[in-house]
Amino acid sequence: MRVVIGADHAGFALKAELENWFSDICEVNDIGAKVYNPDDDYPDFALALAKEIGSGQAEKGILLCGSGVGVCFTANKVPGIRACVCHDAYSAHQGVEHDNMNVLCLGARVVGVELAKELVSAFLNARFTGEKRLVRRLDKVRSIERQFLQRGNAGTGNE
Repeated sequence: MRVVIGADHAGFALKAELENWFSDICEVNDIGAKVYNPDDDYPDFALALAKEIGSGQAEKGILLCGSGVGVCFTANKVPGIRACVCHDAYSAHQGVEHDNMNVLCLGARVVGVELAKELVSAFLNARFTGEKRLVRRLDKVRSIERQFLQRGNAGTGNE
């Protein structure tokens, strides 16, 4: 399995810990940050990671920032990305099994190293079950995404 990982300054140290830990079990591409920079911006890393998954260069991604929230909503702007913040193991595996989640977002200021390892393990080992009802729901999500892509904007008035 090809996995891409990325983090801003807030997730930089945890990313290094995780990358060293799971690089033995799968191919990992680190899209940055490569050096600690307190002035970097999470959208840059979230977009780079989402593009790799969207293009098929990676199957799953792991994004880290302070809370996990910023990288999550940024990655979800890219069509085909299903990113979720997970701070418990159930959500990390169930998000894949039921919702075909392809990006795990973690808050480095929320979870410690050992919990992060547990979450990454649950995420990477989970597989979408493909049950009929789950495929139906995922198809509805994809339909919503296509509707808004065709419009050219979200049309919420909040842009």
